[in-house]
Amino acid sequence: MSAPKTFSKYEGLGNDFVVIDVGDDREVTHDDAVRLCDRHFGIGADGVLMVLPPRSSGSAARMRVINADGSVPEMCGNGLRCVAHHVALARGTPQAVLSIDTDAGVRECTVDSRGADTEVLVDMGTVRVTGKKVLDIDGRTLSLDVVDAGNPHAVVFGHFLRSEIDRLGPRVENHEAFPNRTNVEFAQLSSRGIDLTVWERGVGVTLACGTGACATAAVAVSVGWIEPGAAVAVYLPGGKLTITVNAAGTTLMRGPSRCVYSGAIAP
Repeated sequence: MSAPKTFSKYEGLGNDFVVIDVGDDREVTHDDAVRLCDRHFGIGADGVLMVLPPRSSGSAARMRVINADGSVPEMCGNGLRCVAHHVALARGTPQAVLSIDTDAGVRECTVDSRGADTEVLVDMGTVRVTGKKVLDIDGRTLSLDVVDAGNPHAVVFGHFLRSEIDRLGPRVENHEAFPNRTNVEFAQLSSRGIDLTVWERGVGVTLACGTGACATAAVAVSVGWIEPGAAVAVYLPGGKLTITVNAAGTTLMRGPSRCVYSGAIAP
């Protein structure tokens, strides 16, 4: 990044991002993203969200994501809510319906800002449970449902301590069964809905993961634990997302977005 650029810091349930308006993907390199996301020597974030000119007719903008490790995921649900919120703020429209281009396709977002509170409803498209993999890791057998939410997920239900998630998460993410690596969801059904911790590909444990919540809800619907079309509360360490998956896999995600502060990046 050869010249100072303005940025905004956003978070969705604690999943935090550096949001930058750019005209071209090449304006923020993978090395730039790693530097910006560094929590000691940079701004600190789980990823960088580039807000670019749209590619599709009728879209308001395009989102490009770079993770904290410099990798590029196909989709980021919490990031998408933040980008839709950012575009709505730039337009001066606290209530807006916007289409955003992503590497996983066009996604429609409904932004509803009331005072300091903003919620965004996102049509996440079709989330598909594509199969199952059984892995034996350090003597523990994991029965994982494989899900395509625009990016790859492996969902396992059961009781897991945080120390187990920290140990098993990277082993599953980088397992040879997943040549392109995978996000890993550690889920448990509860009386209030689903309790979930996500090991994000290229990031590690985050406070929230929108696509992970969608993938987990899709598995719960596919096995009959949740009725198709019913809204389910998914509780992540950072808070609650509301997910609805119909019988065909069409998925809606509702959750908050917040602009924390804005600033300039020195060259």
